[in-house]
Amino acid sequence: MEASKLRINGARLRASLEEMAKIGATPAGGVQRLALSDEDRRARDLFVKWLKEIDLEVTVDEMGSIFGRRRGRSNDLPPVMSGSHVDSQPRGGRFDGILGVMGTLEVLRTLHENKVETERPLVIVDWTNEEGSRFAPAMVASGVWAGALDRDWVYARTDKDGKKQGEELARIGYKGSVPARKWPTYAYYEFHIEQGPMLERQKITIGAPKGILCLHWYDVYLEGEANQVGPTPMEGRHDALCAAAEMILAVNTLPDRMKGNMVATVGEIQNYPNSRNIIPDKVHFTVDIRSWDDAHALEAWEKLKRDFQQVASRRGTPIRIEETWRVAHAPFNEKLVQRVLDTADELGYSRLHMVSGAGHDASYMNQVCPTAMIFVPSIGGRSHVEVERTTWEDCEAGANVLLHCLLKTANEK
Repeated sequence: MEASKLRINGARLRASLEEMAKIGATPAGGVQRLALSDEDRRARDLFVKWLKEIDLEVTVDEMGSIFGRRRGRSNDLPPVMSGSHVDSQPRGGRFDGILGVMGTLEVLRTLHENKVETERPLVIVDWTNEEGSRFAPAMVASGVWAGALDRDWVYARTDKDGKKQGEELARIGYKGSVPARKWPTYAYYEFHIEQGPMLERQKITIGAPKGILCLHWYDVYLEGEANQVGPTPMEGRHDALCAAAEMILAVNTLPDRMKGNMVATVGEIQNYPNSRNIIPDKVHFTVDIRSWDDAHALEAWEKLKRDFQQVASRRGTPIRIEETWRVAHAPFNEKLVQRVLDTADELGYSRLHMVSGAGHDASYMNQVCPTAMIFVPSIGGRSHVEVERTTWEDCEAGANVLLHCLLKTANEK
């Protein structure tokens, strides 16, 4: 078949996504495949099986990322890569991340069954722990691979139960021997659900983000003084949870106070001893700040730190702050972004030039090679939740755009 007429098999893509959704399935229709859990291992095992069925050369690096390589006519040329991740949020959705992996797999299956050769090799990747929900921060495997994060620092990160990331990687059998180190790469595409409302609101099928916002993560630890709630007067209490509550509200009002395009969120909190009749003496919570303007985000954080210090001083709750993770905003390669837009036009799909508010492994890949993303709509703009949905027709459309972007790019010399 002429390459320009190729289309992916939408029914097969759906079947692959539904098979993966059985692993870690939740009662409300979502999935829970936390990074390096037994569910993550089962999904990896199935993915590797499928890679071998189409004769890909499979390697696993020391961060557990899985690569499947398809030879090109000029096999020594830097490859074109595409992929995403199979891990999920707690009680997350069945499309986030996995669509980009299964979409790329479907592209490679289509090329395999039609015996289509490309000039350059093609590489599919499943990046380890993109979500960062069990082990913070996020996108660690692509960060180590790109040279932005230290491998041993990542290995030493712990979950809430004190388990180390490196040890859990070994436990599930995916601590590979191949160095997690970047190699020459010609281009990278990542196919993903939008995770926001813009495409659905405008009734558009394909999104081509110009880039990704900066992501700044912080961890805040407060020390109070525990005591029995009944006999202890309100005056003079050092209630760590009350201090945290004030700080959390300050995070919520931060974007409005900064008068700029920004979002700020507290998404996680631990309260100790977490008993109804003991004044809390320890609280840990997280702060997430995102903006297209890196300097603006840093200025906002400095303001927020001053707010936190004032609250901690007034309430007598000493504070410790960990600046956990920062990734600069990632403007994508204009040529590749335009290729996504043009390919959507050629295939008859409506398209939108936009911005990604969510973080992706593409942020780190953008530091290594020309990078672009392909978005399809999220119904109701919902993601990271069990009700996350995207229509099968939109999944197929996005995979067709990915197919032809990969073909065009992999045939460049």
